[in-house]
Amino acid sequence: MHRHTVGLEVFSTWASFNDVRFEGLTITEFPGKAYGLIATAERNGDNPLLMTVPKDLILSLENVWVLAKADKHLRDVLEAVGDYARYVQMLPSKTNVPTFWSENERSAIQGTSLEAALESKLSSLDREFAELRAATSPISWCRECWWDEQSGCLTAEDWKLVDAWYRSRALDLPGTGHAMVPCIDMANHSSGENTTALYDTDKDGNGVLVLREGKSLQSGEEITITYGDEKGACEMLFSYGFLEEDMPSAHELFLDLNIEDDDPLKHAKKALSKSAPGFRLFYCQEVVQWEGPFVWLLCINEEDGLQFDTLQKLDGSRELHVSWQGNDMSDLSTIERFLKEDARWMLFQLRATVVLRDRVEKQLHALNEGNGFINDSRNVPEQMPAGFRDAAKLRDLEETLMLQAYQEFEDKIIKELVPSDVVQQYLGLAAQDNEAVLDDDFS
Repeated sequence: MHRHTVGLEVFSTWASFNDVRFEGLTITEFPGKAYGLIATAERNGDNPLLMTVPKDLILSLENVWVLAKADKHLRDVLEAVGDYARYVQMLPSKTNVPTFWSENERSAIQGTSLEAALESKLSSLDREFAELRAATSPISWCRECWWDEQSGCLTAEDWKLVDAWYRSRALDLPGTGHAMVPCIDMANHSSGENTTALYDTDKDGNGVLVLREGKSLQSGEEITITYGDEKGACEMLFSYGFLEEDMPSAHELFLDLNIEDDDPLKHAKKALSKSAPGFRLFYCQEVVQWEGPFVWLLCINEEDGLQFDTLQKLDGSRELHVSWQGNDMSDLSTIERFLKEDARWMLFQLRATVVLRDRVEKQLHALNEGNGFINDSRNVPEQMPAGFRDAAKLRDLEETLMLQAYQEFEDKIIKELVPSDVVQQYLGLAAQDNEAVLDDDFS
């Protein structure tokens, strides 16, 4: 689709026409950052309000439903938000998010957690676009404006751009939820004490930007918000297309897991799991922690007490029911609690920790295999595109996290779990009955 774009010079007119109130700030263009907010007057705690955006301009799920109820014809609804369409013309036609990276650029994230996330996202975007076309082709105006070979103009690249806009600009607005808030979304990111402003909702439902408590601004100083200090390096690069130069750690990462083909309950376990099959690694007080009930599901079977049944509902349909030693376990989040109450808890921990350690080791090998390509680029840093520099930083941060996780898992196995009486008794019985083959990890 050919987008008509407008420059920054029309922004103040658009904002004034739509009752957006700037209190001592303006929108400007920063080298390398596109647009941003800058103070035009001194601000302090005595006058913290920086901007007010009318609630009708906020693009939220609630507002979309309000517009949809106004008229059953989508075309009329779209025409009703014509003022927002003008704002869209001021948004960039290109973004740095990885969904727009070339194959060469994507090769720089081989072995990182971003690799799988990006592959999944690109597949999802293709599927969504195909579903959009199939669902709207029977609608006459959609067929004419979007899909007709002569007059249609909507492309898969447009769909990717809309997705990139939303992911990189949506705010978790208090009282509203995820929403795009024109003008406030022009603020750039800064973390920790460098964040100068916060976004909120006032008593009338308007979006507001206010100065952080204890902060002050001088004329000419940039006004920044945080896109989420708690977000991991992978999520920051995935959603916003950059990493802060002084980002101290990866914070967290997600690794997927597969159920082995020889697991007799493989299909039932996959059907039970509602979330992505895998686990999250994260720092907690400089120690690596993990979470993911799917890991526990991988480590237990029928001989342990796991039971799957098919129950018939009142309407005649059937549903999968899972229990642990007679206790309902339909909610997968309860699995760890049940296992902790079992006398074999140390054994279950051993199984889970081995799964975690081996998966981290596999990811480290994949990361190492991709280092040659990125290292060649590091030799000429001045020629590295921004995406390559961020990818190189992501690799370093995630490698540090995974190396620490691997060592902590290994220490837990050797020093705590294997020596326990429960595990030793199990291993002894298993050896006597010839029901298990022990490798170095269990010796």
